[in-house]
Amino acid sequence: MKVIFALLFLFMISNSIHAKDADTLVIKTNIYCDHCKECESCGGKIERDLTFDKGIEAVQLDEKAMTIKVTYNSKKTNPEAIRQLISKYGFDADEVKADPIAYSKLDECCKK
Repeated sequence: MKVIFALLFLFMISNSIHAKDADTLVIKTNIYCDHCKECESCGGKIERDLTFDKGIEAVQLDEKAMTIKVTYNSKKTNPEAIRQLISKYGFDADEVKADPIAYSKLDECCKK
C-alpha cells in the first residue's frame, strides 16, 4: 500500500513540475466544414494529429469561433513552430497561410 501512495505522490510531483512549462496559445484559422469535429480531414486531424507533435500537450478546436487552442511545453516548441505545423495540415494559422499541397489533400467539405 505504501508503494502505491509513493507512486501516486511521485506522479503528482512530476505533473506539477511539468505544468510549470506549459503555455497556451489561441490561433485563428478558417474552418469551412459544417461537421468539423467528426470530419477526418479537418477537425479530427487537427485535434488528433497535432497532439503527437513535439511539445504539444493538448489541442482544442472551436469550430464556431474558428480558433485552435493549443497547450504546449515552452521548452520544446514555440508559437511560430505551432503555426507552421497547423499550416502543414492544410489550415491557416493566424498570419501563416495553409500549405498549398496539404490544403489540396483536404476533403472538399473543408475547402472554401
